[in-house]
Amino acid sequence: MRARLQAEQGFGLIELLISIVMLNVGILAIVAALNSGALAIQRASTTSTASVLAEKQMELYRALSYANIALLQSAVTTASSDATYTADAGYSGTQIQTASCPGSPTPAQCSPLQTVTGPDGRSYRVDTYIVATTPLNGRAVKRVTVVIHRPTETKSLARLTSIFDESTG
Repeated sequence: MRARLQAEQGFGLIELLISIVMLNVGILAIVAALNSGALAIQRASTTSTASVLAEKQMELYRALSYANIALLQSAVTTASSDATYTADAGYSGTQIQTASCPGSPTPAQCSPLQTVTGPDGRSYRVDTYIVATTPLNGRAVKRVTVVIHRPTETKSLARLTSIFDESTG
C-alpha cells in the first residue's frame, strides 16, 4: 500500500491540466482586453467625427453677419414637431427665425435639423438651436448650439455652443 501511495503515476497529467487551464485564463484575458480596446477606439472615432461635424456647422454661423444668424421659419415649425429636437436642453420655443433663406435647397445654416454623412461614412443628425439672450451687461446676443447624435438615438455625441454679438458683423 505504501508503494502505491508514493507512486507518482498520473501527476504529470494533473499538472498538464492545471497548466492548460491557467494558459486559457491568460489567453481569454488578452482577448477581452483586445475587444475592449477595439470598442474604445470605435467610440472615440464616432465622437471625434461628431465633433468635426459640430465644428463644421458652427463655422457656417461664424462666416455670417450677426443679422443673418437665424433659422428658416418653416423648418423650425417642422422641427418643433420632432420629439428628439424639442427634448434637448438647447431647445427654446423662441428660436430666432427668418422668413426666407437664400439658396435652394435650404442651406445648412438655415436648417434646424438635418442628417449628414460624416467622413467615416456613417449618418449623423445635426440639430441647431439659435436663441436670443441678454446677459448681465444688457447687450443682446445670439446663442447658437449645435448638437450631433446618431439618427436613431437621442444621446448626443457632441455639443458645441457659441455666443455671437453685434460686433461680429
